[in-house]
Amino acid sequence: MDIIMGRLLQVGVLLASATVLAGGLMALRHGAHTRVAYTHFQGEPANLRNIGPLLRSLPHPHAAAIIQVGVLLLIATPVARVVFAVAAFLFERDWMFVAVSLVVLAVLLVGLLRVI
Repeated sequence: MDIIMGRLLQVGVLLASATVLAGGLMALRHGAHTRVAYTHFQGEPANLRNIGPLLRSLPHPHAAAIIQVGVLLLIATPVARVVFAVAAFLFERDWMFVAVSLVVLAVLLVGLLRVI
């Protein structure tokens, strides 16, 4: 179980890193000659701040959307670890750790859903 959980975390972080790197390279390629005005803060557009519109923009991706997806993958990695832990403890019939893992998962989801 520990080896699979470790691989899950490794794959999640590597996939997120590769996605962010691809988006960053894409941003450098398309926006290398644009000037940035640092005197005015300009936040991300609304379609990059919510999951639904972000996922709908993926058929025609641009660099910022790819980077945001990479960040979402990085956030989803520990959540996937806790979901895997719940499944593994259910398989082992270790009810106390199932309960603890479910509480941790609930706390993670409440925190994420409030932010998103």
